[in-house]
Amino acid sequence: MRGRRRIRTAAATATAALLCAGALSGCTAGEPAAKTPEARATPRTAPPAPKAAPKPAPKPTSLWDVSPSSVAAVGDSVTRAFDACAVLADCPESSWATGTDTSVNSLALRLLGPEKVATRSWNLARTGARMAELPEQMAVAAAERPELVTVMMGANDACRATPDLMTPVADFRTHFETALARLRKGAPKAQVYVASVPSLMHLWSTGRVSPMGLEVWKLGICGAMLADAEDLSAAAERRRAEVQDRVVAYNRVLSEVCAKDERCRYDGGAVFGFRFDSGQLSPWDFFHPSRDGQARLAELAYRRITKE
Repeated sequence: MRGRRRIRTAAATATAALLCAGALSGCTAGEPAAKTPEARATPRTAPPAPKAAPKPAPKPTSLWDVSPSSVAAVGDSVTRAFDACAVLADCPESSWATGTDTSVNSLALRLLGPEKVATRSWNLARTGARMAELPEQMAVAAAERPELVTVMMGANDACRATPDLMTPVADFRTHFETALARLRKGAPKAQVYVASVPSLMHLWSTGRVSPMGLEVWKLGICGAMLADAEDLSAAAERRRAEVQDRVVAYNRVLSEVCAKDERCRYDGGAVFGFRFDSGQLSPWDFFHPSRDGQARLAELAYRRITKE
């Protein structure tokens, strides 16, 4: 009896141990394992920082000064204000570039003020001058060490007695390149404003409606364009078109040569495109700008020169 009791007791003990082991195994198999202290201490991976926006490239520093303190003007009869205030005479006080006439309000008056025009501006233009003379005028201008030089030249190269006498485009280019080189030799930092050659075709179409203008033109003003101003034949139209084409070619040269100089500004064809009306032409020759016409040229120049 005792032996059977011991056997039963041992069996019960073994069974209990097995049940306990199975219970423990069943309790832990379906549960997630507890995180170790090391796992809890591991930081999460941070998201990548956003890339910084690229910095805009700095704007190049312009060499152009919108408020020069001295002005030298070179060119022809337009810059001398020929026939603007007296018949067959220069009128430099009414010049668009350096004049003192307040009704014109010249470029020099706008930039320098009336107190400095006499001592800080120079009108070196000559009535009748052609592009071949510009290098000499530029050399004289360079000697004054101006901060700005204005150039209005080329109309007389086209305004010859006949179209075959007009300055060849290649020669026009050479003279203009030489002129800028001459200026750079004596005044390397001077700024240059280059006005386009006016539209001679427009001046013909505006002035020809005046009986007095037609009579004056018979004296020989700009014969290549203005001779036989009332002749509308095909031959006359071809002649005028040839002159106008030459003016366009001259302006192309002015633009291209000026673009190669970092201190030069061409007017973009502003003078060529300006439509002078009869009140803006001289009452004596119906071709050169009047005081009002000179004022318009001053305005166009000032707008271009002071543009940032």
